[in-house]
Amino acid sequence: MANLKLHFNGNFPLKKEEISKILRSADEEKGLNDTLQNLMNKTSLGNAKVGRIKSWAIRAGLIKNNILSPEGEIVWRRDADLESNITDWLMHFYLSLGDQGLSEPPDNPANLGGWTYFVYIFLPQHSRFTRDELLYHTSLVFEEENKIIDGRMRYILGAYTHSQALASCKFLTQEKDQYLVGQTRLPNPYLLGYFLAKLWERDFKGSGSVLTESMMNQKMGLASVLGMKAEALQEQLNTLEAYGIIEQRRTVPPFQVIPRWDEPTKRSNI
Repeated sequence: MANLKLHFNGNFPLKKEEISKILRSADEEKGLNDTLQNLMNKTSLGNAKVGRIKSWAIRAGLIKNNILSPEGEIVWRRDADLESNITDWLMHFYLSLGDQGLSEPPDNPANLGGWTYFVYIFLPQHSRFTRDELLYHTSLVFEEENKIIDGRMRYILGAYTHSQALASCKFLTQEKDQYLVGQTRLPNPYLLGYFLAKLWERDFKGSGSVLTESMMNQKMGLASVLGMKAEALQEQLNTLEAYGIIEQRRTVPPFQVIPRWDEPTKRSNI
């Protein structure tokens, strides 16, 4: 059985206000290579919390090697308070990939942990569910006790539904005891292009074109990270083509997608 790999945050939920404090420190001369006491003073975060919030920022793709990642630099420059829907989607993208980031995905995404299982296996099969239903299915996959699984998965649910977290992207919504998918508020096409470019680099690196069918069925690909069915991806590809991010060859099958970007972060407009 797989391991949840969801203890990086301790017992602290995702709060963008706290992550913003970590980003501010990471942007300073020493970055996060400072003493614990100095980081506590700079961020106003307690001894137990400062390292855990840093872990959230790392998992969300905003911190790397104790400084701002290239994506983190863009976010800090344009959205220091982390209020943008675009920032929510960027953080969701990296959180969904687990602790291995954009490494080659395994045959079973659950091997990358509970977050990856939730986004890429559970949600595509459950458009509406309760927490008990999530616990039942998750307990069949991971080796931890049900009590631990339930506690850890609550942090994922909270990350998508709490207003201080990623709720604005509506990747997951809540109605009483029910959680629903399929009501997403998508980011702008440039961020979608960034996602596509990063996933292309991971799975199709060096390819001048890729079959549209392969992209729609891409494991841990663009459709699933956006919370949509594979067949719904075509509309987004059409939008990306209209913005000059890709070209499509659809005159005769097999249909193909051709990249028209340079470096992902230059076209992301985060």
